[in-house]
Amino acid sequence: MTRAAIVSFQRRHGLAVDGVVGPQTRAAFGKRGRPAFGSRTMKRGDRGWDVAAMQYILARRGYPPGGIDAVLGPMTDTALRNFQRAYGLSSDGLAGPQTIAALRRGRASRGTPGGTTPVSGPVRLLRPVPGRIGDGFGAPREGGRTHTGVDFPVPSGTRVGAAGVGVTEFAGRNSRGYGNLVVIRHRLGYTTWYAHLSRITTWVGENVTGGTRIGYVGATGHATGPHLHFELRRNAVPIDPVPYLLAAVATRHTGGGVAARACPIRKPLVRYRKAPLDACKAKNLTRAR
Repeated sequence: MTRAAIVSFQRRHGLAVDGVVGPQTRAAFGKRGRPAFGSRTMKRGDRGWDVAAMQYILARRGYPPGGIDAVLGPMTDTALRNFQRAYGLSSDGLAGPQTIAALRRGRASRGTPGGTTPVSGPVRLLRPVPGRIGDGFGAPREGGRTHTGVDFPVPSGTRVGAAGVGVTEFAGRNSRGYGNLVVIRHRLGYTTWYAHLSRITTWVGENVTGGTRIGYVGATGHATGPHLHFELRRNAVPIDPVPYLLAAVATRHTGGGVAARACPIRKPLVRYRKAPLDACKAKNLTRAR
């Protein structure tokens, strides 16, 4: 529920108008305002106000539950388990006291800039935006699909920088879930994908370096809220980008790296305008080597 909707509801019911769902506002919702968030351990199949509150928080933390419908169904269960794994909790799909506390606290145990995970692989990439990683690579999706990148849950309008030296190969609208999409070709057959952008500022053929501004975070395409969906592919096959990510953020031009001429535009292996989001099956995803 948006703040504007809450304010409108409070005005109609003669409540204190503050845009906050406190005890009085929740009571005015009647049975739809129960049970209170944290008053029980939630599990798959549960319904209620607390489930809706959890779905909202999961989406804000970067683990989209597929919608906020007050039903703990398969998508919400998957998002909850992914959240639990990222926060060092038992991934049992039960939202008990520890999970509730982690949802309220909002500090992950991994996936943050400056972590101690060593960078590996033949390329090194800057983080395209500041902040932690939400939904991770390989997270399950409906229909046996898997998440082909990582999500950075950052506010709409956050500046997005190129992760490294390359050439912009695609900059436009994708109709199959990515929304406004930028694809940059790097050396050795690697490409980075930046999806759900609110605005694109690069163009096809632009030579970029680490930190070149390519757009701004948004929620275009199939997105439950503002975030950056970031992918790394090699020869069109998605691979886990985390082992390649440095702690530094691509906030400005950094220079250096390989020459742009080492990243020529060639016939794309993917038709970017109609490439479906998270289309790969688990067996097609490649872990970093």
